[in-house]
Amino acid sequence: MTRYQTIATLFAVATAAVAFQTSPGLAFSSEAQQMCSGDAMRLCSSEIPDIPRVRACMVQKKAQVSPGCRAVMDREHAAAGASRKREATAQ
Repeated sequence: MTRYQTIATLFAVATAAVAFQTSPGLAFSSEAQQMCSGDAMRLCSSEIPDIPRVRACMVQKKAQVSPGCRAVMDREHAAAGASRKREATAQ
């Protein structure tokens, strides 16, 4: 694997983690990888490969991400919040 491929893979994993910022145990969505990889490279490349730092950077710069990435982040964040609410109610 070339250095570029390794870096690209790390970006994809890191940007997917952003979509699940409140539920890190969930599997990463391919939609999040597709929609946010470019934004992570553009906005948070200095944080690679530290996924928690990339996640924090993307959240901090959410106003600068592309509309598609923002929509995925919002949708995944809302889904994670609903899941936590169901878990709290079940207890």
